[in-house]
Amino acid sequence: MIVISDTTPIISLLKINRLDLFEKLFDTVQIPKGVFAELIENPRFQEESKIVQSCNYIKVVEEIDEGYVTLLRRATGLDLGKSEAIYLSDNGKADMLLMDEVRGREVATQMGIKTMGTIGILGIAYQDSIISKEEVKGAIEILRDAGRHISERLYEQLLNMIENKG
Repeated sequence: MIVISDTTPIISLLKINRLDLFEKLFDTVQIPKGVFAELIENPRFQEESKIVQSCNYIKVVEEIDEGYVTLLRRATGLDLGKSEAIYLSDNGKADMLLMDEVRGREVATQMGIKTMGTIGILGIAYQDSIISKEEVKGAIEILRDAGRHISERLYEQLLNMIENKG
């Protein structure tokens, strides 16, 4: 399975101390060089940077068609990391693009790319019995306290799914 990630799902999983879900659910997650730069160059994320750099299940992809990415950025207004992630997903025939931001997901979906956000990752981890109901609820609370926007609709869908798992 080829999985590409944008920055936000990585940061979100780092915030809840569950970056290991990438390996447990997907084995390997690819990130474009622009996403890697966002993760390691921001002084606010020094500890997170060290963790990401030491993960053997996160692979940085350097080969990016800059012309494609520039055109995508101009046409959509997306930032470099999102545009590179969409490029890799489209040209690398990814099975899944991990992205939380609505606009990026809309663009990817219009291009026929299957997307999933942090909430979806937590939902699958729960369904696969990797994390408990309490861990899911705690993770959402941590993410909301950290300022991550989680739509009420998605939150309710996740709660319904974990409450009704039989």
